[in-house]
Amino acid sequence: MFYKLIENKRNEWLASEECTIKELLQYIVQRGMMRDAQLEAIKTYLFLKIACKNQPLWRLFVDGVFNDTNIGQVELTETARQIFSTKKAAVALFQYSCLHDKKGKQLAPELEQYIKQHADEIDYEAIFQKIFYGVTYTDYLFSLPMGAGKTYLMAAFIYLDLYFAQNEPNNPAFAHNFMVMAPSGLKSSIVPSLKHIKEFDPSWIIPEPSATELRRLIKFEILDEQKTANKSNRIKNPNAQKINNHQPFEDLKGLVAITNAEKVILDRLSNNQDPSLFTEEELKRMELANELRELIGSIPHLAVYIDEVHHAADGEIKLRQVVSKWTEKHTFNSVLGFSGTPYLDSVEPLKISDALTIKNTDLANVVYYYPLVDGIGNFLKNPDVKFEDNDTQTIVTNGVHEFLDKYRDTVYANGTCAKLAIYCGQIETLEEIIYPLVSEIVATYGLNPTDTILPYHGGNKQYPQHEGSETAFASLDTSISKYKIVLLVQIGKEGWDCKSLTGVILPQKGVCPTNMVLQTSCRCLRQVTKNSQETALIWLNKFNAEKHNSRISR
Repeated sequence: MFYKLIENKRNEWLASEECTIKELLQYIVQRGMMRDAQLEAIKTYLFLKIACKNQPLWRLFVDGVFNDTNIGQVELTETARQIFSTKKAAVALFQYSCLHDKKGKQLAPELEQYIKQHADEIDYEAIFQKIFYGVTYTDYLFSLPMGAGKTYLMAAFIYLDLYFAQNEPNNPAFAHNFMVMAPSGLKSSIVPSLKHIKEFDPSWIIPEPSATELRRLIKFEILDEQKTANKSNRIKNPNAQKINNHQPFEDLKGLVAITNAEKVILDRLSNNQDPSLFTEEELKRMELANELRELIGSIPHLAVYIDEVHHAADGEIKLRQVVSKWTEKHTFNSVLGFSGTPYLDSVEPLKISDALTIKNTDLANVVYYYPLVDGIGNFLKNPDVKFEDNDTQTIVTNGVHEFLDKYRDTVYANGTCAKLAIYCGQIETLEEIIYPLVSEIVATYGLNPTDTILPYHGGNKQYPQHEGSETAFASLDTSISKYKIVLLVQIGKEGWDCKSLTGVILPQKGVCPTNMVLQTSCRCLRQVTKNSQETALIWLNKFNAEKHNSRISR
């Protein structure tokens, strides 16, 4: 909820005489190529870059940059009033405690009362450092729902930084080079979409001739090589070689490297571990990772963009550990996260004192939040959401029948046909229950199950991956694909850009992580034709419906 305080101050700055970007924003609006969600994010980004000088969030709150509470109108003890008059961080924490959510419920009333009564007993700076995960570097998270255009927003930020860096080359607020990363587990769906950054037209946000000059300045590198250099006695990482080609780094500007996190994650070989515990292949992989990681850390004025950043806290990924090492370089610029799911897997306690601990369910470093509900009917399809407190088979049966009744003959303007995704928790459930059930249903509509249903999963000993299913899945959003129903296990929960997906069924608890129910159920909401009034269908069991509704109403 801290983003609300940031937004309030941002709007004050935009309306003030100190704002230096009014003409630029006017140009972007007149150009008309950026969605409202993207434009508002750009406003926040430039506010933090220019007015706030790209400082870390904990520092900004401790310094009271976002304070607007008039403590003269607040009923306080004499001690509390004295603390408020001398410690801006106290006012900032108090202001946070008084925020209200969309339903009008106060965020932390117990914290408000505790500050009033024990204002002199709180270490405010330490609290804010804990709130923002103890990082010393600039770490901002932009939360936009799928379909809002996060990839293009990344590209916009890159071009904006370079635009201002060209004018102010010695201003440390603006990055000169960029590393865009996706978490390891999502490589098949996200990294290809990140390549779309190359397609972004900078003239959408920056006037000519500057836009063309910046496009010439940018040098893209896709770090997707899998093998080491051939016929070499020394281990060489081909992805590291791509980066090394841009030496010398001292004056490097405009490098945009796009990779999967697994290419740079910290391997588990530490100084106190015996190398003999690892196989030759494991040691080789570690050395390759080290080579690339060290080279990236040498890139000056580097900004790291992490897509689907909620995965970065995963202990298995260890991405943050690597990024934190890079930030030790004195020219490191920032970490920018992007996510449609800015929620924690579980409640995170924050100890204020021995007497008070508050609970948090959201990622704290969100600086901009665009609710999914605001995108519906705007740049998203308008869904009909239904749920049943019934067994899996009943929900699937009802959902498939309704989808085929409504969308069986739907073909969009680009030639793609409407599709339904059914998420299954286990491969056995898909193969033994859902696939036979759906096959029977589609046959009653005169459809051939083999041509209509695509079962797609990674396979196991009992049920191997269906031959050709990976290629068929990748081709779903094309006019050549005639599949109408897709059965999925551990695939397509996020980062899946299939605009012709028109329906989703989440029939049981556990088919996706609890904190991703909203994002998964709404995968069918991307518009096929811009500014068109399209509809979609979502079927859920009661548990998933409750999680869906609790998130969408925020």
